Amino acid sequence: MITRQELEGQWNEVKGQVKERWGQLSDDDLARAEGNADQLVGVIQQKTGESRRNIEEFLEKAIDDNANTMDQVARTARAYAEQASEKYQETVDQVTDQVGASYAEAEAMVQRKPVESVAVAFGAGIITGVVVGLALRSR
Repeated sequence: MITRQELEGQWNEVKGQVKERWGQLSDDDLARAEGNADQLVGVIQQKTGESRRNIEEFLEKAIDDNANTMDQVARTARAYAEQASEKYQETVDQVTDQVGASYAEAEAMVQRKPVESVAVAFGAGIITGVVVGLALRSR
């Protein structure tokens, strides 16, 4: 027999399957039994004349199918999350390698041409200072 917790946890899915199987049940009929397995079986029996055993077997199968589907969705979501994490780590590693290579290249350039490097840094500093000064003055 299905438990109240199982039925409550999967009520929307089970309700849809019940309505599909027994189309003569109305939303009001299902609302009377919401979350209560015994009441649901009673309502279905009353409206359809189907045996309690057949109804309970159907409900148990529906709940098992939904649980299996939810497990499969969770496994798939975990797999996608792991793939995304691996891809993210690969990208971080690539960027780190590129930044490291660029830094090494810049350091080598400064060692090869120190006077030109100081002149460029000095010029960039002056230009930055002028731009910041103009921006602050215009406020």
